[in-house]
Amino acid sequence: MKKLWMVFLAGVLLGTVPFDAHYPDQARAAAEESVSRLRYFSQPNGVKGSDTPYGNNTSAGQYVQADDAKIYYETYGAGQPFFVFHGGGVGSPYELGRIIDELRKDFKVIVVSTRGHGRSEIGRNPVSYEQKARDMLAVIRNETDSPVPIFGFSDGAYTAFKVASLYPDAVERIVAVGAGTLKPGYFPSEMKVEDLEKTDKAYMDQLRSMMPEPERLQEFFNAYMSFWNKMEAGKELFGSITCPVLLIAGDEDDHAPVLTVLKAHQMLPNSRLCIVPKAWHTAFLDNYPVTWAAVAQFVHAAPGALVSSKKLEQNN
Repeated sequence: MKKLWMVFLAGVLLGTVPFDAHYPDQARAAAEESVSRLRYFSQPNGVKGSDTPYGNNTSAGQYVQADDAKIYYETYGAGQPFFVFHGGGVGSPYELGRIIDELRKDFKVIVVSTRGHGRSEIGRNPVSYEQKARDMLAVIRNETDSPVPIFGFSDGAYTAFKVASLYPDAVERIVAVGAGTLKPGYFPSEMKVEDLEKTDKAYMDQLRSMMPEPERLQEFFNAYMSFWNKMEAGKELFGSITCPVLLIAGDEDDHAPVLTVLKAHQMLPNSRLCIVPKAWHTAFLDNYPVTWAAVAQFVHAAPGALVSSKKLEQNN
């Protein structure tokens, strides 16, 4: 069983090395070395991530002002805009690299760094899903006025749900990985920087190298986990979402257990469900072939084909 404070498992990126015109060979070698060292939290030895430094590729990045913070995002590919929201806490888009690599072949993928994550500012507003939704709406409207598909993992999935609930005209469909019903008190109220450093110091160093205000990291964790400790997701949220939703859950997920995802599936008006075998919270890492097969079928389907799975009552 993985420790609960690792719920928001996600990648963090090392700062890219500026190209120095005076020493082009050395600068190029240093830049290539920095890419090779990109990692997500607790990335196993010998496991390679994407060649693209998602979340820290400033050549593809820009900012948009959302209330009191600047939100950083990157764009890749061409076609219909498709948004990707990463996991939270110590998250970044890099962990989702393999998914983004595939999506960008057919879509214009907008990869967002959530407020307080990566290169996005923390701001001073209290942590809330209303604020997260406003942040994401600011990014969406900076790119398009049309409804958009969203891929969200964990915290990113709940953010996508909130955007769809509050701004239904902004969302076309949602792929949600690792997000089900949730009751207050399920997650702990704190996450300590020193604990994370014991697990993956290199990751934490990379995180600080990207943050606009690295000295506020523990302050952010305090506010963030206090919010998550009180977080609730139930019928009020799921019943208000009218767009098509694909729910994906690993069968060994102890952060969004299968039963909670099944409950969310029953509450959503238009949803279908994929349970990934031999997979934890990060189903897209643990069993990528099954996860991507479900995602690909859903995201490439014509809107008219996205009819909800039949909701069956429990056999008592």
